[in-house]
Amino acid sequence: MAADHRLKTYIDNFDRILEGGIPMNHIVLVAGSPGTMKSSLTYYMLYNNVVENNLTAVYVTLEQSRDSLLRQMDKMGMKSERVSDRLHVLDLSIIRKKLREVSTGGSWMQVFKSYVSNLKENLKFDLLVIDSLDVLETMAGIADRRTDLFYLFEWMRDLGCTAFLISEASPERLMEGNFDEGYLSDGIITLKMQVVRDVETQRRIRCVKMRETNHDPSYYSLLFNSGKFQVTKVISE
Repeated sequence: MAADHRLKTYIDNFDRILEGGIPMNHIVLVAGSPGTMKSSLTYYMLYNNVVENNLTAVYVTLEQSRDSLLRQMDKMGMKSERVSDRLHVLDLSIIRKKLREVSTGGSWMQVFKSYVSNLKENLKFDLLVIDSLDVLETMAGIADRRTDLFYLFEWMRDLGCTAFLISEASPERLMEGNFDEGYLSDGIITLKMQVVRDVETQRRIRCVKMRETNHDPSYYSLLFNSGKFQVTKVISE
């Protein structure tokens, strides 16, 4: 981690854009349309901080099975056996079983929060990912979205960790101003696919918001080569 209590992303050139990384204990929204590598990028940040800084992380995948996610990450060079004792991946089947065990008759969201809070006490994790916010809302049957999201973010802040929420919202939809999670988040990183020629599409990344950081809000090309993510200046269209 950086000396001023920032979490390095380990994305080449991106930490410079963020003045060294993401401030610790921030809640960061990672948003983008399907295929923009939101899950891979977020897992990559956790993986490298576990390997390089001996942090403890929990990745909650509500869309993809645990085995499928780990196979995907293994193919990208992030070998699960290196971090199995400090990077804990939980999928919906594991969570459903655990929720039944700890259920006290409360709502799905209340029991989910209680389960993760217990994990925090037992594992003392530093990093948390919820993938995705969209599925979490569906499972919880959220009716009053503004109020429920407010309390969700307050609960995450009380955990005392750096947290990432993955969302399927496109950058364009986020900019419409109808997304309360954008206001509640300490940081927003968006990903998109940009058509640059008839036969070519580029992945692009942008830090829209990062509290306590004088960041560059420009779009950058996002590349993945030889097991590493990197950003470069946007190639001319």
